[in-house]
Amino acid sequence: MMDPSHERAKQPVSAALAGPYGHPFHPILVTVPIGAWAGSLVFDIASHLVHDPAFLAQGAMWLIALGVLGALAAGVVGFLDLFAIPPGTRAFRVGLVHMTLNLLVTVAYAANFLWRHAGHAPGAGVGGGMLTLNAVSFVVLGVSGYLGGKLAYRYGVRVADEATQAEGFVSTHRPPGPTD
Repeated sequence: MMDPSHERAKQPVSAALAGPYGHPFHPILVTVPIGAWAGSLVFDIASHLVHDPAFLAQGAMWLIALGVLGALAAGVVGFLDLFAIPPGTRAFRVGLVHMTLNLLVTVAYAANFLWRHAGHAPGAGVGGGMLTLNAVSFVVLGVSGYLGGKLAYRYGVRVADEATQAEGFVSTHRPPGPTD
C-alpha cells in the first residue's frame, strides 16, 4: 500500500503551470540551461585553442545568458514541483538541496555573464577566471542534476504511479487461438 504523502508528490500543484500528471514541465525545461551552459564551457575551452577566439568568447557569453533565462523558467516550475512534496520527508530535503544548488549555479552564471559583458575585451579569448567560474558552476550543476534524478527516479516525484506505469507493459499481442 502506497503512503498517501508519496502519492501527493506525484500530482502537480498546478497542471497548467507545472505540467499535467505524468508529464511535468521541469525535466523538459532544464534541458535549456544544461545545454546552453555545456555549450558555453565548450566554447570557453575552444577559445584557448584557436587563433581568433573572439567569436567563441562572444558565443559563450550569450549561451550563458540563454542558460540563465532557461534556468529561471525551469526554476519556477521546479518550485511548484517542490510544493508537491510533503515537508519533513527525505525527498523534500533532497528537493531543497537541489533547489539551493540550482539557485547558486544560476547566480554564478548570471555573475559570469555580467563579468563578461562589462569587462571583456573584444577580440580576446575567455579569461582564466571566467573559464574557472564556468567549469566550477557546471560541476555544481552536475551534482544538482544528480539530486534531481534521485527525486524523479528513486523517489518518484512527479512520476506516474506504478499502476499507471503498468499500462505500458500490457501485451497488445493476442495469443493464437483455435480460429487462427
